[in-house]
Amino acid sequence: MSRIATKFATLREQKRGALITFLEAWDPDPATSMALLRGMPAAGADLIEIGCPFTDPMADGPTIQLAAKRALAAGGSMTHTLAMVRDFRREDDTTPIILMGYLNPILSYDPARFCTDAEAAGVDGLIVVDLPSEEAALLAPHAAAHGLDIIRLIAPTTDESRLPLVLAGSSGFVYYVSITGVTGTRTATADELATAIPLIRRFTDLPIAVGFGVRSPSQAAEAVRAADAAVVASALIDTLANGLDTRGRPRPDTVRRVLDQVRALADGVRTARIPA
Repeated sequence: MSRIATKFATLREQKRGALITFLEAWDPDPATSMALLRGMPAAGADLIEIGCPFTDPMADGPTIQLAAKRALAAGGSMTHTLAMVRDFRREDDTTPIILMGYLNPILSYDPARFCTDAEAAGVDGLIVVDLPSEEAALLAPHAAAHGLDIIRLIAPTTDESRLPLVLAGSSGFVYYVSITGVTGTRTATADELATAIPLIRRFTDLPIAVGFGVRSPSQAAEAVRAADAAVVASALIDTLANGLDTRGRPRPDTVRRVLDQVRALADGVRTARIPA
């Protein structure tokens, strides 16, 4: 099985949900983002998403837009993102790594070559925010040839007639965008999740992760009580950004503060299904 499938199978046996954390490659510099990546599994991250720096992250709110801007200013690129994963794999061969980004950098790289290099680096899955199901052939055959899961986004506005089309090309897990709008702007309620998640489960057996608005341990716990995983992105990037000095450099305790936040989120996720 893939690393993603293995991780979710293990968590099912343990009867708990997954914490999926996010960092932007090279934000605010390569050393800091690498320290975060290396530290997240021990802090409690079950899977990790790495944002690929891009000039026009249209689905992202201000927090991750600024992270991408910092990463690009530091010189971050798709090549550097893959190099981060390759370095991480020298020490960790089990934590699933998912690249999250946009189609344009992949097209510029060349989809076939990108998937070849992503597999070689140790990437497990891809979330391409602006790749519609109708255009999936641009990437899906190359991803399949190299064992890369294509993780599709389902939104509150995705109706029952479209769900089968979107999910037909999905593997690894399904990413439920729990709000309408951009990342980090609000959080779905328990009632909203209780309505949405069973509808998606009617069309897929894949694990479902809830993202776009999960910020606190209690919200992460709420997400895994309804679904299989909670994705936390903007809240972690906010902590990182608040730990930068006036010149945009990390303070001595910046990495520790982000990893402490991951630990708190992990505690929320791991105790969410324990009866009161």
